[in-house]
Amino acid sequence: MSVTAIKKTIILFIVLASNAGMADDSAMLSPAEDYCRWQVKDYAIEKPLCGLVGNIDRGKAIASDGSKGNCLACHQLPIEGIEAYGTIGPPLEGIASRLSEGFIRLRVVDTRNINPMSIMPGFYRDPSLINRPEKIYKGRTFLTAQQVEDVIAYLVTLK
Repeated sequence: MSVTAIKKTIILFIVLASNAGMADDSAMLSPAEDYCRWQVKDYAIEKPLCGLVGNIDRGKAIASDGSKGNCLACHQLPIEGIEAYGTIGPPLEGIASRLSEGFIRLRVVDTRNINPMSIMPGFYRDPSLINRPEKIYKGRTFLTAQQVEDVIAYLVTLK
């Protein structure tokens, strides 16, 4: 086999391997959904996204899932059995006694509306505003509208 043929084989292998990884990543994502527009009024999104109703148990699971909400990476949450959590963000225990549901929703959806310098991701930021997303994330939000409402349903129980 010539050197050129070996190089072509290596390049083909690299391309196939990287495409296989992308297929695996996109398979883990929820299907792209229509984006629901939301409106901020007085530092709050009062209406649930797309008129959806959240589920507390799913919200708790999303908040503690490292491949979804991953709230534990930055916040302390009162979840039994979790000992490792981040300290970048404020503790979320008692958040519902400090903040309104609409304000919590704005924080989760896109906290940059409150603090443009925040490092917290906008979990339901308008996909057209996301700068240079990876190809598999183009046109997508980090969480679906239902997942966001599930997280909100859980967070408002934390009084």
